[in-house]
Amino acid sequence: MTPPPVVWFVVPKGIDDPARVSGGNVYDREVRDGLPGRGWTVSVVECADGAGVASALRSAPDATLVLIDGLAAGWAAAEVEAAATRLRIVVLAHMLVAAFPDATEPAIEAERRMLRHAHRVIVTGRWTGEEVARRGLADVDRITVAAPGARAESTAQPEHDADLLCVGVIAPHKGQDLLLDALDRVPTKDWRCTIAGSTDSYREFAARVVQRAAAFDGRVHLPGVLVGEALADAYRRSALLVAPSRVESAGMAIADARARGLPVVGTAVGGIPDTVVGGGALLVLPDDPDALANALTSWMTDPALRTRLRAEALRAREHLPTWDDTVSTIADVLEAA
Repeated sequence: MTPPPVVWFVVPKGIDDPARVSGGNVYDREVRDGLPGRGWTVSVVECADGAGVASALRSAPDATLVLIDGLAAGWAAAEVEAAATRLRIVVLAHMLVAAFPDATEPAIEAERRMLRHAHRVIVTGRWTGEEVARRGLADVDRITVAAPGARAESTAQPEHDADLLCVGVIAPHKGQDLLLDALDRVPTKDWRCTIAGSTDSYREFAARVVQRAAAFDGRVHLPGVLVGEALADAYRRSALLVAPSRVESAGMAIADARARGLPVVGTAVGGIPDTVVGGGALLVLPDDPDALANALTSWMTDPALRTRLRAEALRAREHLPTWDDTVSTIADVLEAA
């Protein structure tokens, strides 16, 4: 009897840690848990830094198939490049570092090295794949899109049409500062906004967001990281998800909102337009608090608009990719590699 194929899955340490919730961690867990159902034996290697990644790659026997999270690969780009001569390396790129305005040249160069030498590159959205190819980081025939999946959840049941939700690490690229600037411009003041996410990754930025939020007399709530039932409850109680990102490859929070038939107001950047295909969303230019304020005002003051967006979001919910679809695509890439 032929044993099942084996893949080493190299990921950042703590992908199950509730304090480190991120879209990338959620995606990695779904892949880890789903591949055995496709006949794969998955050997997960968690690494805390580049030294850990380098050690994992050195210890892998020749010809081992290695699926490596792009964040971890970037920590040890030289080792990934060297290992590609004897291992079959597939990079799972959740984002593109070079697309971030504050990306450093060493980080961009590390990304360039590890993507150019990967045998295959899996990206989480069409936009990311096109950017990887446009920047000459990988040939088109080595790139595969495996969009994040979604599970149908109970539909949102908000108490108020102006209950807003924003989910994601408190960080410049997520644009929570833009959201606060926009809310300050909204003429009606009966809204409530929950901004959920970790304040640990970008502490100075997060401190400014927290300080600014305090000026809204309790209408802005920052509960920190929400997981499990607490996060599900936040979605259930919200009328609208706001995604004010400056950079976004796909947007797991948007996928979670779509799974609940929850409309979205977001920025037309990166993979967000692809994530809201099917309707139920208003998109505005990025880094434009006036445009975002106008969209939020329209949502709060136009009942016909709310009815239309909710109906579109509920219809789109029926056609979302599933995590089974995601894992099946990745399994096909691994088999080809």
